[in-house]
Amino acid sequence: MFAFIARRLAVAVPTLLILVILSFILMYTAPGGPFNSERPLPPEVLANINAKYGLDQPFWKQIATYVWGVTTQFDFGPSFQFTNRSVNDIIAQGFPVTLTYGAYSFLVAVLVGVSLGVAAAIKQNTWLDYLAVGITVGAQVLPNFVLGPILIIIFTLWLGWLPGGGWNGGQWEYVVLPVIALSTSYMASIARITRSSMLETLNTNFIRTARAKGLSTGRVIWKHALKPTMLPVLSYLGPAFVGMITGSVVVDIIFSTGGIGRFFVNSAFNRDYSVIMGITILVGALTIFFNLLVDVLYAWIDPKIRY
Repeated sequence: MFAFIARRLAVAVPTLLILVILSFILMYTAPGGPFNSERPLPPEVLANINAKYGLDQPFWKQIATYVWGVTTQFDFGPSFQFTNRSVNDIIAQGFPVTLTYGAYSFLVAVLVGVSLGVAAAIKQNTWLDYLAVGITVGAQVLPNFVLGPILIIIFTLWLGWLPGGGWNGGQWEYVVLPVIALSTSYMASIARITRSSMLETLNTNFIRTARAKGLSTGRVIWKHALKPTMLPVLSYLGPAFVGMITGSVVVDIIFSTGGIGRFFVNSAFNRDYSVIMGITILVGALTIFFNLLVDVLYAWIDPKIRY
């Protein structure tokens, strides 16, 4: 197991390096620049700004300087659009917000999704199965950019129960609506995967043997069927968790949470290359880490994979 983890980590480093280089090349070749606007700057002013941020240097030197700063000091450089602010400061401001409501969304999606999927599989072709499938289908066809405004209309404008935006230090009433909007579609996918996997597991020979021995339904489900059922679910949970904790652009904008997704969109529109690079590296590193974690959990759940 340790050798497997070491091999995956050895592959992760060049993967991140290639991600950084490709992202840098794409931004370098894109037309325009971070200081181009409808009202052009005087050539002397533009030259001084480019010199300040090192944009007048050759491409190979720019990327070498950036990679050296990231790998040795974890420094993503200064922001081109936010004066006197570094990319590290921007990530430190936005990422805790998205991490908070993203983690809550993940817990809600997993608990509700797995519960609905297991219940639908156990009570196949009953009213409970139809209800669970109906809930998942309804949640799947309501993306967060549609569900978000609906939640605000119902719970803020009509009922007045919850605030329709803001963060206010992450108080629970400000977290509820973003969590519902972000977790719903993920919950529906988890429920569908769990249901189909559980149905397949319940029809295997070892489950028939467990039932033939007289074990109760609850013991058969929780002791024998749930672990193999979770294998395909785990493969989905890795990228899903990264998608939730790195922020949803729609959720950040609709609910004005101040998360990292809004900074990513604004930096893309404003050509703030350093912010784009910093967030891209963060998402890439988290994706690699959680895929590694999923592989380790695979081996823990299914001993055959260890061999």
